[in-house]
Amino acid sequence: MKALRYSSLILIIGMLAGFFAACKKSFLERAPQGSLSEEIVANKAGVTYLLIGAYAALDGQGDGAALGGGDPWRAAPTNWVYGSVVGGEAHKGSNAGDQEPINSIAASTYNASNDFFNTKWKAVYEGVNRCNLTLKEMHLATDMSDAEKTQVEAEARFLRGHYYFELKKFFNNVPYISDTTSNVKVSNEVDIWPFIEADFKFAMDNLPETQGGDVARVNKWAAQIYLAKSYLYEKKYQEAFTLFQDAIVKGKTSAGVGYNLSTRFENNFDAAAKLGNPEAVFYIEMTANDGTGSIANANPGEMLNFPYGGPTTCCGFFQPSQDLVNSYRVDAAGLPYLDDYNSHAVKSDMNISSSDAFTPDAGLLDPRLDWTVGRRGLPYHDWGYHAGASWQRDQAYSGPYSPKKMMYWKATQDKYHDAHSWAPGTAINVNLIRFADVLLMNAECAAQIGNMPVATAMVNRVRDRMKNNPAEWLHKYVPGTTSFDPAVMAANYKIGDYPEFSDKTLALKAIYFERKLELAEEGHRFFDLSRWGIADQVLNAFYAYEVGTAKIPDLTGAVFTKGKNEYFPIPQRQIDLTLNGSERVLKQNAGY
Repeated sequence: MKALRYSSLILIIGMLAGFFAACKKSFLERAPQGSLSEEIVANKAGVTYLLIGAYAALDGQGDGAALGGGDPWRAAPTNWVYGSVVGGEAHKGSNAGDQEPINSIAASTYNASNDFFNTKWKAVYEGVNRCNLTLKEMHLATDMSDAEKTQVEAEARFLRGHYYFELKKFFNNVPYISDTTSNVKVSNEVDIWPFIEADFKFAMDNLPETQGGDVARVNKWAAQIYLAKSYLYEKKYQEAFTLFQDAIVKGKTSAGVGYNLSTRFENNFDAAAKLGNPEAVFYIEMTANDGTGSIANANPGEMLNFPYGGPTTCCGFFQPSQDLVNSYRVDAAGLPYLDDYNSHAVKSDMNISSSDAFTPDAGLLDPRLDWTVGRRGLPYHDWGYHAGASWQRDQAYSGPYSPKKMMYWKATQDKYHDAHSWAPGTAINVNLIRFADVLLMNAECAAQIGNMPVATAMVNRVRDRMKNNPAEWLHKYVPGTTSFDPAVMAANYKIGDYPEFSDKTLALKAIYFERKLELAEEGHRFFDLSRWGIADQVLNAFYAYEVGTAKIPDLTGAVFTKGKNEYFPIPQRQIDLTLNGSERVLKQNAGY
């Protein structure tokens, strides 16, 4: 929707302030009722604005803070803290004393009183509440046709399914509140997967294939893919495979563009290239310089994640890990070292001053590395060659690398960079589900049901985007400029295809690794490791390598406990606020 989250929402948000901003109580204790009378909102115009409000909650942000209060990065829709930092793709970054609650989250030594979890919980439940209010008032509206009500219901239920999916993968045991729930003090001991499935099924059956000019509104195919993703998480592999296969062949974006991989990998993270992106399944539209005088619609959840020096002066967070960088090392066939990639480490400038000479690694690398990670001596978009330590706040604390996917370009910064805050905002869309993710989820399902030809083809299709387009690999600059020289590669790149997988074990190992390479820094990794049941093995090895070998000390003392840390704790604040007399309504997750 062109204006889903934007200026048209200001009026209704102000009118509904009593509903949207009441944060003193638990988000379970607040009944989903607004401060306006039903005569005002229980009509087509009011319901439309309420639906816009439900979409606007996707980024978890209010006016200068997370929905429900708290710093915006605590509820960032990219889940850079909870998915990527916790998943071993990145270090917190900055220095030890900045945003200290992330330290224990990164190390898996947190407890239920860490307020980051409470902020995320409140922000996502605010999305649930907005969906429920939309549905409630839609049913009461008398000036809407049955078709109009079905359309609204399908969109609101898709969004509610998304919000509950987010809560499920974070906290596992969460209370389910619908638009018909009367007692909002609900136990979290009922599995909510059936409710999530039902919402996505309704959306799939009732949403249109395209949305005309409202390209950020969800469509039938996004709902079908999200239902398949839910089945995947539930290990219903055949059901998921059937839906994925159909969407891959027939599906299209809300703009009517057939699903495909964007020719340029980096287009998924370039605000100037987001229109008509065939990879856009479900995303959050971001806008810069929108007239609000703030970065509220310009990725405030990412505002910390830029180099501390060089192109920007704030804030040095979200620094990619050495483990992640090593994962892009390839052999002579252009394939990764699945079992011992850390034995083939990529050379870094760790503990080397920017004033001292450094020559980047000369070995073979997957070209996706340098569109994902900023490394010393290589072009950092069009900002110049990355200078190393002088671009980090404290290299000795959290490593030598910079994030790159959500960095805006110098050439288009006047349009897509937003300077209306103390840290940058950008118009880069947040990809909640992109087509490469869909192909890899389908590959996983194919492997699980024993279809090795499809599993191999899906993985190779993702790899072929880069393999078949060397012109899109990172190149050095024309001397004296920040324009890329098409004749000179920035590093020694190679990427090849897998031969057909011979068995399920090998296939899954390759697919899991391919998700790490393709989707790095996009917030998926921890949730993948947890659902695969290997988080303890992978993350404890990661802690040992980063501290002991890479000599990055921020994870000293980190330990992942199997049977506990696969899910985050129910926020203690929510448990305390939902007492029924002296009895606890919410039960804490195992181990906390």
